Amino acid sequence: MQQALYLPDGDRFVPTVATTGPWDRDAQHGGPSAALLARAVERVEAPEPVLVTRLTYDLLRPVPLTPLTIRTEVVRPGRRVSVVEATLLADDTPVMRVSALRMRANDLELPDDAVPHDPPPGDPGVGELAIELGGGQAYNDLGVEIRFVAGGFQIPGPGTAWVRLRLPVVAGEEPSPLMRVAAAADLGNGLSSVLRQRDWLYINPDLTVHVARPPVGEWIGMRSVTYPFGAGTGLAESAMYDATGRIARGVQSLLIDTQP
Repeated sequence: MQQALYLPDGDRFVPTVATTGPWDRDAQHGGPSAALLARAVERVEAPEPVLVTRLTYDLLRPVPLTPLTIRTEVVRPGRRVSVVEATLLADDTPVMRVSALRMRANDLELPDDAVPHDPPPGDPGVGELAIELGGGQAYNDLGVEIRFVAGGFQIPGPGTAWVRLRLPVVAGEEPSPLMRVAAAADLGNGLSSVLRQRDWLYINPDLTVHVARPPVGEWIGMRSVTYPFGAGTGLAESAMYDATGRIARGVQSLLIDTQP
């Protein structure tokens, strides 16, 4: 049994097999790394309480299943709006980077009709359990629980699912709401894939998540759609929910090619 996605070792984070991705058994899925970097930016001090409202990730190269370190920097200081960058490193080589937009948290009374009606896809956790993609030894199998409300990994096309972490991101810690969003967002490409994995590659070298508000509870609902283009590019887009309604939007650029 895995304890977590990552085991802390001083200032390093040691990945477990539960971080393994679908394309390379020696590389991690983007979801665990995205959640780990979200944790890092949340720990950077701010002059006032803030909320992270945007995470923009660049997946610079495959993240190996080796110990990782993180470097953070405030690149735009400010009391109301600030930007933090965090870089994930393997043997001092940058493998993934995030730019996080932070906004000052406030307590406002909004009009009752200000929020559009955008209900979640049913009750959290309902749906058919997703098939295993990594032989039971990968992030989709060990790290997260995926329950499809519509579509499925074996059904090409748009997918709607509820997702929750099965494990802590870092051993001994409860994942924050932002970490839960980041861990789920990178799944959108797979939930809505329109091409057969045995014939095609459809890899996302980036991920951007806009967060309207922190989610409530451990389940993240996703309505995901993929738009491929014959020039070898594409887009995967996910509307994201908690039990009460819309919380975020995730977008991934896609590099599309035939399997070698």
